[in-house]
Amino acid sequence: MDGSVPPTPPDTGSGCHGGRDTMLEAARAAGKSDAMDRLMADYPRGPHDQPQSMCPAFGSLRVGLRMRRTATILSGSACCVYGLTFTSHFYGARRTVGYVPFNSETLVRGQLFEDIRDAVYEVAKPADYDAVVVINLCVPTASGVPLDRLPKQIDGVRIIGIDVPGFGVPTHAEAKDVLAGAMLRYARTEAEQGPVARPRQQGDLPTVAMIGEFFPGDPPGVGALLAPMGLAPAPPLPSREWRDLYAALDCQVAAAAHPFYTATVREFRAAGRPVVGSAPVGVEGTAAWLEAVGQAANVSADRIDAAKARALPAIRAALDANPIRARVTVSGYEGSELLVARLLIEAGAEVPYVGTACPRTEWSDADREWLQERGVHVQYRASLEQDMAAMRDVRPDLAVGTTPLVQKAKEMGIPALYFTNMVSARPLFGAAGAGALAGIVAAQIGGGARFNRMVAFFEGAGAGETAGYGFNGVPREPKGARDRYRRAREARARAAEAVGN
Repeated sequence: MDGSVPPTPPDTGSGCHGGRDTMLEAARAAGKSDAMDRLMADYPRGPHDQPQSMCPAFGSLRVGLRMRRTATILSGSACCVYGLTFTSHFYGARRTVGYVPFNSETLVRGQLFEDIRDAVYEVAKPADYDAVVVINLCVPTASGVPLDRLPKQIDGVRIIGIDVPGFGVPTHAEAKDVLAGAMLRYARTEAEQGPVARPRQQGDLPTVAMIGEFFPGDPPGVGALLAPMGLAPAPPLPSREWRDLYAALDCQVAAAAHPFYTATVREFRAAGRPVVGSAPVGVEGTAAWLEAVGQAANVSADRIDAAKARALPAIRAALDANPIRARVTVSGYEGSELLVARLLIEAGAEVPYVGTACPRTEWSDADREWLQERGVHVQYRASLEQDMAAMRDVRPDLAVGTTPLVQKAKEMGIPALYFTNMVSARPLFGAAGAGALAGIVAAQIGGGARFNRMVAFFEGAGAGETAGYGFNGVPREPKGARDRYRRAREARARAAEAVGN
């Protein structure tokens, strides 16, 4: 490093539990003010600070682990790294996650940065990787570990360092954008400087780049929707390999289907690409989206009409064949909650409440306005408490949400679906999305009577005084227990005082 002594870091044992304000102040004192200001601007919080979520860095880690020829190195507390790698492998990662350990001494002396740089040089082999991603977690970020001083490339391998602290990025969904945006910025700079690698698959038609993670069958479905307009889908973002970034930047239009990708949108705009919001869900949503994309791509009106004439009847038929007659609440942290609610309503469902952990942006305005016109309460930066309060008030036939909400719903005898594993794992766009979502909703609603029988059968079990194994009454305190514990505490205190003297 430059020989200067970095500021004293926060207690390395505290991690993200040291308090957001404390960690944020430490990061600013350590020279990270610009980085923190950018995170605060890109990912604004709600009135209750931020939603409950897994460690946000999981989002960036997941994006890197899904890319071919990309290595990922974490810098953070050991407990955090363990949890992140466990979660990543739980979700199917089949790649090693690098880790640079540290302690208070190496952090204060600046040795941690040197260790990170050594690790990067060791990993950055052009035969193995196109890029190496280094992610600072809470403590290194708050301590000012300067990843921007890493070399930009080593033997042609790109080096990308990002700060993804829990006190600066509200949700893991938005952390996907932190890395996706950083990679897109790097790729855009490369393309501006000269020739770049040709994508594996490149057609002759102008393309539309979809922003967001979706079911693998959705991009081909989008391609079928775009074909009558003479357009084709570009590789979606986050991408699966580095050269896909060039193909995405070469698009005619970018579509922010997941509306929280603020940094990614900024890079498309810097490249001179127009960006549209929403996505092709349901009849009305698909018609509006095709219209917006076609106009942004300067497609003639007759071609836009031809695309709608080809797509909309099939979607309408799928909705009519799979009607939903139920009241449904929707909540989650994926970013597609508003799109799912639109599709449910067009299928005939009543959706009084939609909660999303993501922030309100201009790219979801069309969906928000459409839902609010139909009496839906849309809650951005929704907390678990808000989602549960809506479920208790509405008493839906089906609750779609996060794991703790699904658990609470089933305790109340309400059928429920885990958004990430059940809804996001199915098509959402076009006729395929209309049929898939309706089918799973109908199957779950049919189990309502079974839940009611289970709740009645287990009424009172496992709650209150009966919680725990082997107890069916109020636990009795052993006679004299308090006095014994008090005397033991006093004895330990006297022993400790004697040792100190």
